[in-house]
Amino acid sequence: MTDFDRSAVRWSMSSGLVEYPSAVSIMERHAASIRRQEAPELVWLLEHPALYTAGTSANSQDLKEPHRLPVFETGRGGQYTYHGPGQRIAYVMLDVQRRFGTDVRAFVAALESWIIDALADLGVRGEIRPGRVGVWVVEPGGEERKIAAIGIRVSRGVSYHGISLNVAPDLAHYGGIVPCGIADHGVTSLADLGRGASVKDVDMCLRRSFERRFGPVVDGQAPHEPASKPMAVPK
Repeated sequence: MTDFDRSAVRWSMSSGLVEYPSAVSIMERHAASIRRQEAPELVWLLEHPALYTAGTSANSQDLKEPHRLPVFETGRGGQYTYHGPGQRIAYVMLDVQRRFGTDVRAFVAALESWIIDALADLGVRGEIRPGRVGVWVVEPGGEERKIAAIGIRVSRGVSYHGISLNVAPDLAHYGGIVPCGIADHGVTSLADLGRGASVKDVDMCLRRSFERRFGPVVDGQAPHEPASKPMAVPK
């Protein structure tokens, strides 16, 4: 086993846009290393190019414009969602077995609380709704819109994939899908709500909130894929 401090989660950020297949490959490898106690737990912050992902519960009818953006099938829970520039993604690789036992619902609830707490620091009230995973805001007219999505996979006690928080993405791209299979409610972002928060501001709030919920973090280098590994082709 590699000698490292297991008392703190590594907190890393990637600059630029990270290709989705590469990110999945990196997460799978790191989660396996955590399982073998060869690597520390990790939260990885990044942005993707504009794309759609289809979770394990995705309904093909919810892909309204299949040729609009690349579409990637993925092993996370959930349905179709959009990722793109201006959206802060946090991939969460944690030892769920050690922290929550077999209670994956408690883990998801902790992730929701993490986002809600971070949004509160940004002056936005986030809420959860029964039967609708993710975090929602209520606009002045009473309309509920989703501001953050959660899509997690837990394999043999270790999580990967994570959350996506809309800072200032191009919301028009959500028109190509039924986001998370929910047609009755739209999506929003911090920018759409009139909040001038930058990605850096969001990162600071996410870090503070994460430490309150999950414990201390330490800065770490962003993970990377070996240069020799070929990139997957989107479906």
